[in-house]
Amino acid sequence: MEEFINSGILELYIFGVTTEEENKEVQEMAAKHKEVQAEILSIEKAIVNLSYSVSPHLSPDVYHRIRKELIDKHSEEPGAIQMQPRKGIASYIGWAAAVVLMFAVGVQYMMYNDKAGEAQATARERDKYEQMVAAIEKENNLNKEKLGIIREKDNAVIALAGQEVDPNAYAKMYVNAAKKEVYVDIAGLPEAPEGKVYQVWALTLDPLTPTSIGILDKAKVAENNGIIKVDNFEGVQAFGITLEPAGGSKAPTMEQLYTLGKV
Repeated sequence: MEEFINSGILELYIFGVTTEEENKEVQEMAAKHKEVQAEILSIEKAIVNLSYSVSPHLSPDVYHRIRKELIDKHSEEPGAIQMQPRKGIASYIGWAAAVVLMFAVGVQYMMYNDKAGEAQATARERDKYEQMVAAIEKENNLNKEKLGIIREKDNAVIALAGQEVDPNAYAKMYVNAAKKEVYVDIAGLPEAPEGKVYQVWALTLDPLTPTSIGILDKAKVAENNGIIKVDNFEGVQAFGITLEPAGGSKAPTMEQLYTLGKV
């Protein structure tokens, strides 16, 4: 009995590579001897445990389908291992080991691809998060800068009132004589139409002489949150803002004078 169990025929029987005569012999022995039946169950359990150890995420149905496909593949490809009549236990053990090894490598490759995909997704999320944090920090720094301009104790604030073209419009100029810096806040102006820009003018009143100190295109307005630094002008007596064609004008279009205010 021990010799029959140790002969390797039970492993071959489970793998389905025994002859009809050998199948009959194994079945008769299993029916007569509980030791043989127990050994068959033990071998089957070991194979199932092995399949789950290399592929814990696959169901038994999927495992057996993959195993069958591997067997079919190796029985069809030229030069591959063929299912031959029994030549000895060593050849079948080698074939079974090759199938298990190929299956394990395939599962590991699938798991590697899954992990690589997860890593790439994580990296993309991290990049998005870092970009979002950088944008928030930039916005906060810009807001702090603009708040500093508004709160600067040495700034003179000149209010620009709406004119005939838009009586509800308004703007503010922040003039720091010590630093020779001038900022304009256009929060009270409507958005410039497509192809148009706001242009800021420094005015001397006698005689009336306008000098352009800043062209406020949409990009500049958006980049600076509506508070934009313009050129300093010595001796300015008033400020005005007009709506002009893109690129600005050499002289203000008075019909499009939106705001005006004296220093």
